[in-house]
Amino acid sequence: MSWLPIPPDSHFSLANIPFGIISSPQNPAPRPAIAIGDYVLDLRSFASGGGFSASAEIQKHASVFAQPTLNAFAALGRPFHRAARQYLQDVFSADTTRPEVLRDNTELRERALLARRDVENHLPMSIGDYTDFYAGKNHAYNVGVLFRGPANALQPNYMHLPVAYHGRASSVVVSGTPIRRPWGQILKDPKAEPKVPVVAPCEKLDLELEMGMFICKENILGSPVPVRDAEEYVFGYVLMNDWSARDVQAWEYVPLGPFTAKNFGTSISAWVVLADALEESKGPGIENTTELLPYLKEGRKDNVLGVELEVDLITGSGNKTTISRTNSRNLLWSWPQMIAHHTVTGCNMRVGDLLGSGTISGAEPGSEGSILEQTQGGKVVLSLASGEERKFIQDGDTLVIRGWFGKEGAYVGFGEVSGRVEAALPLF
Repeated sequence: MSWLPIPPDSHFSLANIPFGIISSPQNPAPRPAIAIGDYVLDLRSFASGGGFSASAEIQKHASVFAQPTLNAFAALGRPFHRAARQYLQDVFSADTTRPEVLRDNTELRERALLARRDVENHLPMSIGDYTDFYAGKNHAYNVGVLFRGPANALQPNYMHLPVAYHGRASSVVVSGTPIRRPWGQILKDPKAEPKVPVVAPCEKLDLELEMGMFICKENILGSPVPVRDAEEYVFGYVLMNDWSARDVQAWEYVPLGPFTAKNFGTSISAWVVLADALEESKGPGIENTTELLPYLKEGRKDNVLGVELEVDLITGSGNKTTISRTNSRNLLWSWPQMIAHHTVTGCNMRVGDLLGSGTISGAEPGSEGSILEQTQGGKVVLSLASGEERKFIQDGDTLVIRGWFGKEGAYVGFGEVSGRVEAALPLF
């Protein structure tokens, strides 16, 4: 319970305390904040007003809350994140041991506690590199069946290592940023000979329901991260939509994988849910009976996050349909395993690096994380609540992903990640 009124269905309960970057009309400079209920706590104002004075350790590093990104805060490491979160939980608790810090400090409360509806969110981190994994086995199988048939749906390496590709960090955008329909090379008739593409706006625009994870610790170039230590590299999590141009992807992905089909936009939610906040959600992921190589073997079997996930499609006329419901347990690999494999070569991770889980799909109809799966590549239609139909995303459509863990009054959630599709610009 908190002395601050928090709606029981809020994703931003006292159990959460997610961090983000905001600006406001009164102060347009981006700066760190936490989300709590329908409010945000401006951490720069809070820190400058003595809000962290009751903790010598946090006060010593209070300058990180005056930065335009969360990178400096993240770089202080998991123990510091934990201490800051617990301190802020106590500040907002109904039985706070520090009432003088904010609850009874009218001046600081009026300056630092802002209505969430009145602030603008920005990318929470400066992202140097972005890697997208393919850890959703159900999605990988479904897509493999479409392109190669059931017998060869999964490649021989899939159960042995976390497959991934390197994405484009420059086009990662915060929730609410419009997504422009991309142009690309498309093979209109795959059966025709010779195979000659055209350049055209993407006709098979799709979403990918994913989770993202930010890195908070660097390893030295040449030094792999042991899977047992990888948790200490996890800053926190976001929701992710890895927008995909399926017709562009089908023509370009052989032999080196996704390129322009993915580089035009990846949307993430604005608030980073700290790793500690989701620790209780962990459980087993999709079972892998393959004998793993030693560097991927974990000491625990229940290390995959369990976040409830939903996707809404809102048409240009405003009609909304929930098109998918699933859970992030539908992953074959845990985040520590992804980190261990990413660095097994000695690749050096940096603070702010973003990793994507890959598309999260369940095994049941209605739990698919992409329209490609739901429509079997456009062969069947997806019926919306309004009576409209979709084979892929149309201009004017908005896709909204939500995610949460926990129970009413104590939800640990992400809010949402949304993006509206705008028509392609003229190419020439």
